[in-house]
Amino acid sequence: MGLSTACCAVKWGNEYGGLRLPAGYVFTTKEAGVQATMKDFLTGLAQEAGQMALAYRARGQELQVDFKSERDLVTEADRAIEEMIVAAIARRYPGHGVTGEEGGDQAGLEYRWIIDPIDGTAAFVHDQPFFSTSIAVERAGEVVLGAVCAPVLGELYLAERGGGAWCNGRRLRVSRRGRLGESMLATGFACLRSGLAENNLPYLLALLPQLRDLRRYGSAAIDLAYVAAGRLEGYWELNLHEYDVAAGLLLVAEAGGRYSDFRGARAGLYGEVAASNGLVHEALLAAFAAVRAARQGASGAGPVART
Repeated sequence: MGLSTACCAVKWGNEYGGLRLPAGYVFTTKEAGVQATMKDFLTGLAQEAGQMALAYRARGQELQVDFKSERDLVTEADRAIEEMIVAAIARRYPGHGVTGEEGGDQAGLEYRWIIDPIDGTAAFVHDQPFFSTSIAVERAGEVVLGAVCAPVLGELYLAERGGGAWCNGRRLRVSRRGRLGESMLATGFACLRSGLAENNLPYLLALLPQLRDLRRYGSAAIDLAYVAAGRLEGYWELNLHEYDVAAGLLLVAEAGGRYSDFRGARAGLYGEVAASNGLVHEALLAAFAAVRAARQGASGAGPVART
């Protein structure tokens, strides 16, 4: 049926026009009818992207792989999936804007679609399961819909602002663990791929001894979906882009979690992303503040190498 284990297809249907949504998944925005139709379309689009990713993945080492930088990969699958998504949106909603990771941008007015065709390209290239397609819909500057499809895992995550977060028809809620010592967190290292001097390593060294354990999946969208699903208590990363996290942050918020930058605000959100179940968020922010204070103290003591 396309997606591994046929999970998404069985739970959600597989046609753009007749998708089956789970009981209790209600629309609460003012334009409920318009948004309901858009969510049906988004669901089908995410499924088709997942099916395309699996088809390309089956080609293995025959897949064409290029480099955006020394460590940042892009494949023909990234480009083809984004082109499919952008073309489908243009046909269905010709007045909508689009922002895509691979440059599939087009101007629009009220609505904008934010697309990461394969989040976790390194995992995709190395035949690992933790990659996803992330699609968010923004209305008047606010993300109102989000989908994350992890096809190898057979999981389709959906969120609607005010309408909850769901995975394959199951309502999502963040975990209730309230201490870092009983928490499992995830992080990533886009900052290292970009060669940034101010990178994630000091935060990792500060947090790791305080945690139950740490995971590194390689897809920000999956990390955030796992926070929403209660599989992780939190996630942090630096040097991301809106297409990496737009859908995932809505999932976290609609599952009862919290997100911010490392100072607890939203001003530098894509440069610093922290998401949690809400219960451990202040502890995360305190750890980040301690790292900043240590850096400032070291700078004041004389010339030092910045990590």
